[in-house]
Order: sequence, then C-alpha cells, then structure tokens
Amino acid sequence: MQTKLFPTTLVGSYPQPDWLIDRPMLTANTPPRVRMRQLWRVAAESLEQAQDDATLIAIRDQERAGIDIVSDGEVRRESYFNRFATALEGIDLDNPGTVISRTGKPALVPRVVGRVRRLRPVTVRDVQFLRANTDRQIKITVPGPFTMTELAQNDYYASEAELAMDYAAAVNVEIRDLFAAGADVVQIDEPYLQAHPARARSFGIAALQRALDGITGTTAVHICFGYGAMVKGKPARYDFLAELAGTTVQQVSVETAQSALDCSVLAELGGKTVLLGVLDLSTSDVESAGVVADRIRRALPYVPAERLVVAPDCGMKYLTRNVAFAKLVAMVQGAELVREELQSRVWGESVKRSADGLLIGVRRGEKLEEP
Repeated sequence: MQTKLFPTTLVGSYPQPDWLIDRPMLTANTPPRVRMRQLWRVAAESLEQAQDDATLIAIRDQERAGIDIVSDGEVRRESYFNRFATALEGIDLDNPGTVISRTGKPALVPRVVGRVRRLRPVTVRDVQFLRANTDRQIKITVPGPFTMTELAQNDYYASEAELAMDYAAAVNVEIRDLFAAGADVVQIDEPYLQAHPARARSFGIAALQRALDGITGTTAVHICFGYGAMVKGKPARYDFLAELAGTTVQQVSVETAQSALDCSVLAELGGKTVLLGVLDLSTSDVESAGVVADRIRRALPYVPAERLVVAPDCGMKYLTRNVAFAKLVAMVQGAELVREELQSRVWGESVKRSADGLLIGVRRGEKLEEP
C-alpha cells in the first residue's frame, strides 16, 4: 500500500470546532469512558448533521496540509474510547462502574453485567462518509480489547482475560465491516498495553491477536503514554513494545517526540511498519520542518525508510485547530525534506556507479556504444 517514502497520516483525532464541542469542559475532564452528551453544543436532532460538517472540515484541513492517509478526525466521538465501548451488549449504561485511571484518579467506566457482544456496526457510517469525501487513502480507529478491559468494571466474567477475549471478538467483527466499507487502514488503540505491561503480557497480546484473527487489510496498533495535554514528563522508553513483533498487526504507532524516545527499541519490532510520532502534542509551539526532519532521521538507523510512516505522537484533539493545522504542515514539510535527501543520495550513488562502470570500461579498452 505504501507508494512513497514517509507517507504522512494522523494517529486518530483532530480538533473539533468550538461551535460543536464545549472545549473548556473537554479539557477540564479526563477522556470520557462512558457517554458524556453534555459535551456537545448542538441539539440532539441536529447533531449528526453538525458532526458531518465538522468532519468535512477535518478532512479538508488534512488534504490542504498534504496528509497522505486521511482520518475522519474522530469528530463524532467524545473520546477515542467511549463511542465503541458503550455500544456493546452486556454494558449497563445507566449504572456505570469505577476504576482508577492511569492518572491515579477514579474514573467512571462501563460496567459489564452480561456477555459482551457487538450488536451492530458502530463506526461503519464514519468510514462510508470519509470514503465518499476524499480520494486519498483513509484510516479509522477502534479501541483495543485490552484497553477496554482495563477501563471497565467487570461484574460478570470470571476473569479479565475472559472479558478481554469477548471484547476482542467484538473488535474483530467491527474491523471486518470497516474494511468492507472502504477503509484502507484500521488502527487499534491500545494505550493500556504500555500502562499495565505485566497484565498485557499475561492476556493483552492474546486478546489483541484475537481481534486481528482472519483480518486481511492493513492494521495498525497505537501504543502511547497518554495525551500530551494531560501527561507530562513521559519516559524515553517503552515498558511494552517489542512484544508486538509476534502479532500479525502490520503497523505499530509510537510516540517519539515529546518523550525523546530512544529509537533503538524500534529495531525490536522486526518487519513491522512504524508510525513514527514526530509532533509533540504537549505544547502549542509549532515545530519547524527541520525539527520534524531530525526526529525522522533518528529512527532511520533502526527502521528502513520504506517502513516508516510519519505521524503525530497521538491524537490532536486537545490542540486548537490553527495549531494542529500548522503542526501538520510542518510534519509534511519535514517528511519531504528527508524524502528528498534520501532520493538525492540514491540518485547520486546511482550516477557514481554508472560513472565508475564507464571508467572501468575505458581503462579496459572497451568500445563504447554510439548514442
């Protein structure tokens, strides 16, 4: 699918317009795990139309910035997590549960009271709308089974591992429908693999693989330390990453900008394509193209250029639209700088090899062909 060096994409979200969402309320709360309808500024009867209009804005901004693989910006979502997680059978929506989030604070979460199953497609219309409104490659995201398990109160299953496998089955069916609807890439968001690495090794990898079983389209998994707007002082290493090498996912999305990640760990991902996070989303300062290029270059000793996709660290929803757009432009320009460097180097080496071959032929007294 990758047709040029360093194609660019979003990880998932793009800022929602202020006329659509209550931004002060959004930023004052952690990402909602249960429904939070009060975030929307538009009346329920007009909400879908408003979300469609805002999605078009996100699509056009990505196209104007030069993004190669376009997202819907997750404009219709209160969070990356809750739209899918609250659409499943077996969840008591009226009586949520509570868990301690990765921030160390209690969070309201879906309460599991029965067998978890997907009743109907959740984000298929999102893909259909995206496909109808851009001629570029498109991607869509779904929350991963391990993260949904970690952010649920289990009042039904004998073990979290059993719950995770049913979440995985629901994700698997959704992914199949998303590819059938026209998605080029489906990304599974699994931030809690990094947050709880021991449990991730115990049953998280098995659940992720169950979600991928039988899938033939291009899949990605996103591993992060949390939204940059909420998590400062990120470590320069992952506690859980190399374990993904043994799964059938084709692409792994990582943060490297805010954390100044030691990119040597990327070599442990085997033949995976790496979605390289090169935009620091903890700040509204816009990177220069040169800074982005430097962040790409530091991965090249460990991942071949043809297996790098350039992306932000994480979702961009907590930035203003102007800042997010400017960062995307810088990202595209930075990718182009490194692309031109490598292509120039390859061309120069090709010319040198041709010249060396010609010189050797002359030294041997070989007759040159007439042009």
